Amino acid sequence: MQNLLQLGASVNSGDTAWMLTSSLLVLLMCLPGLVLFYGGLVRGKNVLSIFVQCFTLAGVMSLLWVAFGYALATGETHGGMIGWDSAKLFLDNLIGEGGSLDVLHSENGIPESVFVMFQMTFIIIAPAIVVGAVAERMKFSAIMIFTLIWTVFSYLPMWHMAWSDHGLFHHAGWLMSEGQAAIDFAGGNVVHINAGIAGLVACLMVGRRKGFPGPSLVPHNVPFVLTGAALLWVGWFGFNAGSQLAADTGAGMAMLVTQVAAAAALAAWVVVEYIAVKKVTAVGVATGAVAGLVAITPAAGSTDVAGALAIGGISGVVCFYAATKLKNILGYDDSLDVFGVHGVGGIVGALLSGVFIREGYGTDGGFLQFWIQAKSVIVTIIWSGTVSVIALTIAKVICGGLRVDEEVEHGGLDRSEHGEEAYSQEG
Repeated sequence: MQNLLQLGASVNSGDTAWMLTSSLLVLLMCLPGLVLFYGGLVRGKNVLSIFVQCFTLAGVMSLLWVAFGYALATGETHGGMIGWDSAKLFLDNLIGEGGSLDVLHSENGIPESVFVMFQMTFIIIAPAIVVGAVAERMKFSAIMIFTLIWTVFSYLPMWHMAWSDHGLFHHAGWLMSEGQAAIDFAGGNVVHINAGIAGLVACLMVGRRKGFPGPSLVPHNVPFVLTGAALLWVGWFGFNAGSQLAADTGAGMAMLVTQVAAAAALAAWVVVEYIAVKKVTAVGVATGAVAGLVAITPAAGSTDVAGALAIGGISGVVCFYAATKLKNILGYDDSLDVFGVHGVGGIVGALLSGVFIREGYGTDGGFLQFWIQAKSVIVTIIWSGTVSVIALTIAKVICGGLRVDEEVEHGGLDRSEHGEEAYSQEG
């Protein structure tokens, strides 16, 4: 991520058009992509709760980003862990001297307003991913408080550490110093591992759903799941290729490897699922594709097609076992496999980003880069896990508990939390 502010330079209309399109694609990932994907995976009595949570987070996180989130993420570093720039509060810096709108972000001539909008879609989807881990049993109020605190104290600092010119690793000369830079092109650490760990901590602290594990906890609308996954797949091109911040060869390669990795992960998931259960399920096909998309995210700007095939194939196998075998062995109820897909897939992708590096990228990879990637993963796990425990504890105190009453859970969150039902009971 570049962070060069210029005044008076000319706008590059091609790069700007691509970034405007990418912003729409990433927003599409959440609304309606993730909404349908998650909504189809829960039972019919809880589908509206997923819709309301994701829609509400889209609004709340947009306002947070505008009010002070952008200032914290991109401002001058404080201790290397968070930024601050009072001129960026409520985005006042988007208007240049004399009221001009020619404030640009990056040497490519992209208006800073477009970069702000692009990154706003990231802060929308990151906490929305988390809610899938505690679907069907956590109070709406508790989810809102938890995700707000987590976003401010985990997502924004991780954004600053990984993507700001003055992030922690660069400031400390540790992971972002010359020759020691961790690779996270589009959010393997910042979005997926960060959200995956938060989801794991949340599902452990909230507890398992009634009846878990059991045959009653099945998706109520599989076509929703496939439609949502398809929208995620399409939107991911904006997520990854858009992170190049230009319509150039780098964006083209990022788009290509994203498609290749998703396809490889889907194929790998299908093979291991058929070996394990002698069936190829629709939910499995959709989840396998998402696993590959997650894993390629950190490496989309640095790997090649062969690397994408490897990253996708490995993530498909590993995420299958994480979302099925591991969850059952350890007994935690990660409702919609947030940790199994985003957490584990993000970790796989982050580590393999240090192995599969295309020629001419700037670093040769090998054990040193793998170790740098491993350190960045450890930092993200510890940071997000610690913040999540604190945030959930605060939410529990404020809301008088994290989960709904047993009677409410039995009747469904739609009716009790939101006063509506997705499907009419008449006839």
